[in-house]
Amino acid sequence: MLFLYLRMEKKKKSKLGNILFVPVIALLIIPQTRKPIQIVLNKGLALFGPSVIDEEKRDKLTNYNWDLLSEDNQPFDFNQVKGKVVVINFWATWCPPCIAEMESLEKLYKKFSDEDDVVFLFVTTDFFSEISKFKEKHNYTFPAYRQLNQEHPFFNVPTIPRTFIIDKEGNVAVDKDGASNWYSETVVDLIENLLKK
Repeated sequence: MLFLYLRMEKKKKSKLGNILFVPVIALLIIPQTRKPIQIVLNKGLALFGPSVIDEEKRDKLTNYNWDLLSEDNQPFDFNQVKGKVVVINFWATWCPPCIAEMESLEKLYKKFSDEDDVVFLFVTTDFFSEISKFKEKHNYTFPAYRQLNQEHPFFNVPTIPRTFIIDKEGNVAVDKDGASNWYSETVVDLIENLLKK
């Protein structure tokens, strides 16, 4: 008798699981609901800050030859960042993990935007018209750039988002694939310490 009862309970749970599973799959298939769900899931993954690379293991930039174009159609020569702390984020307006981490990047940008020795480069392949609408919708103020003609060999990124933090000597202190919490204590402390050197 107990065996039959347990078997019936197992079938009920199985049916309930199937009933819940089907709508979740449907929501992920429908384009209008897929992106918001992906953003929420990535925000959950981006609760923690990125890891900082040990000083003795950091790669060093030796080439600063890279031309970008700003949103106001002004050329930007990457050589201008030599001797400064640089935060480079590769992103897109259509990318759920990028959108998930953007709020923390905006906070980080605002914290250090008045600091002359910190440069933020938000690099995308999106058209500036798309970027402008995206920034306006979310009240973002960070500067966006597009690559002018060639990719920098060091920043040949196959996936986005990808973010680098580079010290004044060109050493890469952070190289992070995927969404992260960029307004974490770890990142803020890192930038403040890099500014003191």
